[in-house]
Amino acid sequence: MPNYRTDRISGEVQKEIDRIIREELKDPRLGGTLAVTRADVTRDLRHAKVYISVLEADKFKETMEALRSAAGFIRRELGQRMHLRYTPELNFLEDHNIEYGIHMAKLLREISQGQSKPEDQP
Repeated sequence: MPNYRTDRISGEVQKEIDRIIREELKDPRLGGTLAVTRADVTRDLRHAKVYISVLEADKFKETMEALRSAAGFIRRELGQRMHLRYTPELNFLEDHNIEYGIHMAKLLREISQGQSKPEDQP
């Protein structure tokens, strides 16, 4: 199977899982801001790594537990929405890129504010 097809399917899996989580799941542990940042489907379409980013660090563990417990439901919904020969087995993984990006933006803002202030001259 060509690599571009796998990449295209990975992108569609990411979009559909995001929609399923937002529209279908009613688990109270999924409170807060979460994003499906990436999905990597294997070439044989049997497995998928789904990377999840949660903005609130204190809710990260319970959000991941909720997603892992709902993996079967999400997989079934994914199979109904996407008509593939095989519906991939979902493995939810942590992604801290958004959190890291916010931290770096804060540091850059602090640096730029520190440089724009006039220096005290003796």
